[in-house]
Amino acid sequence: MPIDLRSDTVTTPTEEMRNAMRDAVVGDDVYGDDPTINELERLAASMVEKEAALFVTSGTQGNQVAVLTHTHRGDEIIAEATSHIVHHETAGLAVIGGVQPRTIQGVNGQMPIDEIVAAIREPDVHNPRTGLICLENTHGDSGGRILPLNYMKDVYEISRAHHLPIHLDGARLFNAAVGLGVQPKEITAYTDSVQFCLSKGLSAPMGSILAGSKEFIDQARKWRKMLGGGTRQAGVVGAAGIVALNDMVSRLPEDHRHAKQLAEGLAQIDGIEINAIEVESNILFFSVAPVGLSSTEFIERLKSYDILANTYGSSQIRFVTHREIETEDIERTIACVKEICANERTHV
Repeated sequence: MPIDLRSDTVTTPTEEMRNAMRDAVVGDDVYGDDPTINELERLAASMVEKEAALFVTSGTQGNQVAVLTHTHRGDEIIAEATSHIVHHETAGLAVIGGVQPRTIQGVNGQMPIDEIVAAIREPDVHNPRTGLICLENTHGDSGGRILPLNYMKDVYEISRAHHLPIHLDGARLFNAAVGLGVQPKEITAYTDSVQFCLSKGLSAPMGSILAGSKEFIDQARKWRKMLGGGTRQAGVVGAAGIVALNDMVSRLPEDHRHAKQLAEGLAQIDGIEINAIEVESNILFFSVAPVGLSSTEFIERLKSYDILANTYGSSQIRFVTHREIETEDIERTIACVKEICANERTHV
């Protein structure tokens, strides 16, 4: 089996999940009759201390439903320039939501507070209405960096002063909670809605949760239906989500330890540029520019060692640790990267 460091989305269901899926009691979720989905939604809402929750097929669908529920066509939303909702959701904000993003370049995923305030539109016939502030925690494109609670609180206070809702793309919310040493509800206390994935580090085969007030979720349910997310006997996969929330959060620190071990090992290799101190969760980026290879070329070298990864730009590589990566995989990856770099130096 290859060492697959492309993403934590590659995780496969545990044996407990497979058993739960096989034995799930199901019904038609569009009618509200699937007891397993109803249980999953109650559990999820309680974990993030929101009134209600909605099972959606993916994180992208959850984010789009949230935007549709919070905003009106022609609104503007404030989001970090490299956030997932802006960069990786195929222009859904414009095509589906009918809103435009007002992006702010952040540092480690954190938009400067004064720039958020400055971006909020004054009422004017020429201006779109500012309808929403979006945050992302952990922030994927900054290498899984975690938004501190005091930052979340500062943004929340701005949102209250300007009567704006906050949506959190918390695809890896539980990684953020583990990294901060808090419960997820301590993060989501500073949000009006939150989306988090069951299918990444928590290892469920599919699905995400959108949570918020009861009124918000009632409206979101209708948008989900419009987007084709009204599934029927969804409890078959929802059962795996229950196992994910009950059993898989407690093992996430292992992924963080592996990412830190990997980063520290890579930092010792001549030709690799990485700041291991900045690795806060299960994602890390490193540059191979000093080696003289492009990121695409380096990934091809890794494939010859049966290691899979993703590029990020012309010279950056992304590694993501997860449940199916063991300590020996980390050690082997470090050794193979070291060998690739040494081989390139001998060819110069």
